[in-house]
Amino acid sequence: MKVKPAQLQKGCITTKDIEGLTDFPIVKENTILTDELIEILKLFLVKQVEVESVLVNGEKFSPLEVIEEENFEDYHTPEKEFLLIYLEAVKQYKKLFQSWQAGRKVEMLEIRTLFTPLFEKIIERPDALLQLHHYSNKEDYLYHHSVFVGLLSAFIGFKMKLEKKDWLKIGFAGVLADIGMTKVSPSILKKTSSLSSIEFEEIKKHPIHSYKMLKGVTGVSDTILLTVLQHHERYDGSGYPLATNSDKIHLFSQIVAVADVYHAMTSERYYRGKRAPLLVLEEINKEQFGKFDVKVVQTLFQSLVQFSLGDKVRLSSGEEAEVIFMDQQMLTRPIVKLLSNEEIIQLSQHLSIHIEEIL
Repeated sequence: MKVKPAQLQKGCITTKDIEGLTDFPIVKENTILTDELIEILKLFLVKQVEVESVLVNGEKFSPLEVIEEENFEDYHTPEKEFLLIYLEAVKQYKKLFQSWQAGRKVEMLEIRTLFTPLFEKIIERPDALLQLHHYSNKEDYLYHHSVFVGLLSAFIGFKMKLEKKDWLKIGFAGVLADIGMTKVSPSILKKTSSLSSIEFEEIKKHPIHSYKMLKGVTGVSDTILLTVLQHHERYDGSGYPLATNSDKIHLFSQIVAVADVYHAMTSERYYRGKRAPLLVLEEINKEQFGKFDVKVVQTLFQSLVQFSLGDKVRLSSGEEAEVIFMDQQMLTRPIVKLLSNEEIIQLSQHLSIHIEEIL
């Protein structure tokens, strides 16, 4: 829908770039608006802004005045429908997390009921995995993180040709891996600067807290328990909480580990901004040896890096371009043609420029 800046509120999600007097937009598409950004839009005398009809917290956005309602056909696209389902899942997970903080026990039936349809839907909509990081804001990072890690973990399991019962288990383990954060001091979870060594030691206990919270819960298998406990372990023994090496780390744990690292690096946090998914994939691919299962990383890479000739992309320079040739040695860095002047750029030779997103 189109609204005036005066009608905006914190948590609105832009659906189109907001243009100013410069060559680049003031605010990009898929940005979660903060109070500061809304004030900037007013200062720049922006007349109208196009936003989703749902806020990032899953609540409906109901402004008092609307310039133009969303077209029914545009709103009921597979992309919009999946976004609504995802944001509702985050909203419901947040409620569950807060109830666990208050001492309520985990009910596996609730987790299965909430997340099984979402995991099944991501198999049909894998392209959403490159977009959902836009909606993870720093205030609700922990809830978005758990939902997304579950989604990506289930998807990787599916792409590795595991049976459905197994990739569902991996997805549930991904969702539940961080429930032990309910035992961590809220002041640490909301800290806006880097953690001290003592604070990080407390964070490193969360897999054990998660394990204890799930042990004995009806419907939680030993495999899920082990996956949750080991999701921060690394093949070279550098992980935590037990510094387990590759001989004892379960494959499911590695799947959740890779999904966990990917979302953490692509999301906005209190102490740093979000990073482009394809740039993160490059880094994970470089660091895979010694830390992660190579098959898991390759599956993640091949599943998400799926350019086609003619795809339109936005570069880190702000320019929009068209993919004209795939470099099989560096799949995240194809040859592109700028839309503004038709200049050809071989991204594998220009490492200071990367693809921000597929348009």
